[in-house]
Amino acid sequence: MTVAEITLGQLEYHLWEAANILRGTVDAADFKTYVFPLLFFKRISDVHDEEYQSALEESGGDDDYALFP
Repeated sequence: MTVAEITLGQLEYHLWEAANILRGTVDAADFKTYVFPLLFFKRISDVHDEEYQSALEESGGDDDYALFP
């Protein structure tokens, strides 16, 4: 079977099974210790990107201005 012959359902199944193998025996309740920090860092990253784009527009494309803290 080639990559082109794999259906979306088969791909999802294989990815899910790979995640289960990597996850191992971690209790579902313990995932919050992994997920919450990732969500926090993702939000910080998104806010930074939004503020950077806003500063670029405000300054007419001045990268130094947009990167100023």
